[in-house]
Amino acid sequence: MNIQLTALHYVYLAFIVLIIAVMIRRRDTTIICVAGIMTIGLLATETLSGSVAGIFSSFIYATKELLSTIFIISIIVAMSRVLIRTGINEVMVTPVTRFIRSPQVAYWGIGLIMMVVSLFFWPSPAVALVGAVLLPVAVRVGLPPIGAAIAMNLFGHGIALSGDYIIQGAPKLTADAAGLPVTSVMTASIPLVIVMGTVSTLTAFWMLRKEMKSGSPVHSPNVTSGTVSTEPSSSSEAVSTSQPGNLPIERQVMSPRLKKVFALLIPLLFAVDVILMFVLKLQGGDATALIGGTAVVILIAVTLAAHRYAGPEETTNYLIEGFQFGFKVFGPVIPIAAFFYLGDAAITELFINPLPEGSHGIVNDLGVALAGLVPLNDTVGAITMTVTGAVTGMDGSGFSGISLVGSIASMFAGSADSAPVLTALGQVAAIWVGGGTLIPWALIPAAAICGVNPFELARRNLKPVLLGLTVTTIVAIFLI
Repeated sequence: MNIQLTALHYVYLAFIVLIIAVMIRRRDTTIICVAGIMTIGLLATETLSGSVAGIFSSFIYATKELLSTIFIISIIVAMSRVLIRTGINEVMVTPVTRFIRSPQVAYWGIGLIMMVVSLFFWPSPAVALVGAVLLPVAVRVGLPPIGAAIAMNLFGHGIALSGDYIIQGAPKLTADAAGLPVTSVMTASIPLVIVMGTVSTLTAFWMLRKEMKSGSPVHSPNVTSGTVSTEPSSSSEAVSTSQPGNLPIERQVMSPRLKKVFALLIPLLFAVDVILMFVLKLQGGDATALIGGTAVVILIAVTLAAHRYAGPEETTNYLIEGFQFGFKVFGPVIPIAAFFYLGDAAITELFINPLPEGSHGIVNDLGVALAGLVPLNDTVGAITMTVTGAVTGMDGSGFSGISLVGSIASMFAGSADSAPVLTALGQVAAIWVGGGTLIPWALIPAAAICGVNPFELARRNLKPVLLGLTVTTIVAIFLI
C-alpha cells in the first residue's frame, strides 16, 4: 500500500509535535492550532482568503461534531443544579453511601460500574448515568473529582470500548479490514484488554493514592479558573450552601417527603432508560438522546415542584446555567479539535480535496507511511501496530482509524495465528488513545460531569496509558 506524502502531511505532523510539546509545558495551544489550520488552509487553497476563511469553517465543523456532547453535558449539568439546590441529590445518594465508604472503594466501584454500563451502551451515555449518581458519593467519602473522572475514563472509554464485546462495533471494523472472522479478533483481544486495563487502572490508582497521602492538590475543579460561578436563584426561599468542586449554589427549600418521592423516581426513570436501551438496542447517539430527554423532563418536573409559580422562568434559568457551563467547558477545546479534525474527513469537506489520489486522510496516510518504514516481522510488527494505532487515534475518534489498523495488521502478520493478535493490538492502541483517555476533547464528557479540567485529566491519564500500552505490546509479542 503506497501512499504519497505531500507538504500537507509534513506540515500537519510538525504541528502535532509542536502542540504536544506545548501541552507538555502546560501552556495553552489555541494559537498554535489556529496557526496550524491557517497554514494547512494556505497549502490546500493556495490563497490567503481561503486560508483565513478555513479557520472559521473548521471551528464550525468541530462544533457540529461536538454538538451532541455539548448538549448532553449542558442538560445534565442543568438537571444537577436543581437537584443540588433542592437537596434531592443528598437523599438519592444516601443508600449508596452504605457500600462506598472509602476513596479506594469509590475509585474501583465507579470504574467497574462504568465498565459494565459502557459495554452495553458505550461510554458517552454511561458517563452521564454513572457520574450524575455516583460522583457526589465518591466526593463525600474522600475521592477527589479528578479520581472519579480517571476511573470513568480508564474503565469506560478504555477497557470497555477497546474490547467492545457486547456491541462489537470495534472488532467488526478491524476484523473486516484484516479479512478475519470477528470472533478471532475478539478472542485475541481478551488477554490484551485485560493486561492493558489492569496496568493502566492500577498505575493510575497508585499515583492518585500517593498524591492523596502526600497531601498534594489533586482537585482540578474546572476548565479555566478553577471555579464556576452560578447566579443566585430568584426565589425568596433560597439559602446559601455549596457543593463539591467549590461551586457556589443556592439551596431551594423542599419538603422531606417530596424529596424522597423525587429521589426514588429519578433513578427509576434512568433505570427505565437502561431497559429501553437494551430492549430497543439503542446505542451511541440514540442512547445519549434518550438520557438527555429524560434529564430535561426531570429538570422541568423538579423545578415546577420546587419553585411553583416561578417554575417556568426558573426552568429557563437552569437551562441557561447548563448551556453556559457547557460552552465554557468546550470553548478552549473547539480550536484544538478543529485542527485535529483536519487530519481526517474535515480537510476534504472544508477544502477542495487537496490530498493525492488514494489518500484516506492525513492521519491515516501517516499511519500507512509509518508501517512502510519498518521490516515485516511479528516483533517489529507488534511495536508498529501499537504506534500506528496510537497515531490514527490522535484525531480523537478512536474508531476512524481502526479499519486502517486492520488492513496494516494483515500486511505485518507473518502467520495466520499472528494476524488476530496484531489486529487486536492495533485496535486496543487506537481506541485507548483516541476513544477518550488521552485526547482532551474526547474525554470532555467525564471531565465536565466531574467538574475537572479536560487537559489536566489527559495529563494524568498519560503515564498510566503509556505504561499500559508498553506492557500490552510486550505481552502481544510473546503471544505471537
